Amino acid sequence: MAQLSIRQDACELDFLSLGALVHRLDPGIIPFRKAKSFDIHVSGGEYNVAANLSDCFGLKTGVATAMVNNGIGELVQARVREMGVKTFYKHYEHDGVRGPNIATVYSDRGLGVRPPVVFYNRANEAGGLLQPGDFDWKTIFGAGVRWFHSGGIFAALSSTTSELIIEGMQAAKAAGAVTSFDLNYRAKLWSPIGGTAKAQEQISKIVKNVDMLVGNEEDLQKGLGIEGQDVESASSLDPDSFFKMIERAVEKFPNVKMVATTLREVHSTNRHDWAAVLWYDGKRYVSPTCQLDVVDRIGGGDGFAAGLIYGMLAGKEPEQALRLGWAHGALLTTFPGDTTMAKLPEVETLAKGGSARVQR
Repeated sequence: MAQLSIRQDACELDFLSLGALVHRLDPGIIPFRKAKSFDIHVSGGEYNVAANLSDCFGLKTGVATAMVNNGIGELVQARVREMGVKTFYKHYEHDGVRGPNIATVYSDRGLGVRPPVVFYNRANEAGGLLQPGDFDWKTIFGAGVRWFHSGGIFAALSSTTSELIIEGMQAAKAAGAVTSFDLNYRAKLWSPIGGTAKAQEQISKIVKNVDMLVGNEEDLQKGLGIEGQDVESASSLDPDSFFKMIERAVEKFPNVKMVATTLREVHSTNRHDWAAVLWYDGKRYVSPTCQLDVVDRIGGGDGFAAGLIYGMLAGKEPEQALRLGWAHGALLTTFPGDTTMAKLPEVETLAKGGSARVQR
């Protein structure tokens, strides 16, 4: 077993993510077929972690991504600036009709017994055009980066994005950065480029370069081909089967030092039981379980990852880092949108077992 080796010297960035930016159209509790207006949230699984670490936790973060030179791109850039994230853009010119595009995600919030409904338009997405050679990793990592992160949604966008992730991971490792990957297996995204077999082939190549994995039981089974029980056959809050799968995953990928995930029991759209688990250096850690009154569940997992990574970068004990991730992910579900509106003292209070009493 081995622990993470986190740089303590002066670095330009504490955290850098590689992924695609999207804009999410949110009509609130109104189904899209009846919507007359909507809010616009800027998002992206990999970007969200960088935004959370900057805005809530005060770290120096960046994102390497595709950018389209049109009005939607300008909107997205403004929101990224608001979150304090440094940008490394590969720019694409929009032809005025077909793209390339910043992808659109359509997602109502549901309510009670009615679940949220999510669908996409990722046609001619600029992020899917990214390929090895598009970013000057030597210069980026030469300025110092402590932690590098990407994810399975970006890996599934095209035949070239996985190869770009591998290039970035190898450059990060050579520069002494910790590397992490959120498996985020999405069958619909992998289907056009080879399905589950292609996903496992590409993700396995990526994970050989990874120190930390984020992913639930389905992610490990579908994304990495790790044998496990039917994910529906046990309680979603039972960590034992997940820990057994982690041990199988680490046998297959001995370079992985840390694996974490959230555990969620959904009673209704707005009432969840919430917990999280961490395997680190051969030891098991389990968070408390709390009940969530959910406003918007999108981004909760990214919120968890951000709090956990902050804890590790800040030198916290693994159990404390897990609690910070658990607390921040929980708080994030109480805000609209995909990125944080929490403050660090709020996260720390909940992580210590704080209540929802009025703060006077």
